[in-house]
Amino acid sequence: MLLGLRTALYPAPDLASAKAWYTQVLGVAPYFDQPFYVGFEVGGFELGLLPDATPATSGPQPLWGVADIEAALAQLLALGAAPLEPIADVGEGIRVAAVADPFGNRLGLIQNPHFSTSKVR
Repeated sequence: MLLGLRTALYPAPDLASAKAWYTQVLGVAPYFDQPFYVGFEVGGFELGLLPDATPATSGPQPLWGVADIEAALAQLLALGAAPLEPIADVGEGIRVAAVADPFGNRLGLIQNPHFSTSKVR
């Protein structure tokens, strides 16, 4: 039934500011840019911004894959994110961390040497 993750949605009451920040974080412009939704393609998945939603750090917690968690965390903090969870080794070489984006959403990171992009459907 479920094929796999396609989109992670993030509330963005200030859509213009959120679009600018995520463009800087991701290094790409959104592929879909409308007043009601902004979508970025991220490694075959979508990070979407919703203007009519309430930011939070609880609820579902997607983790975005990174190659170097120290560098990714440092970049996010330099761009104005606030630390939420420091880098933690959760076993088997997998490391996770999280920040709060400038809009109040949890943005999770994972460095997972076992993840195979060839299995993505």
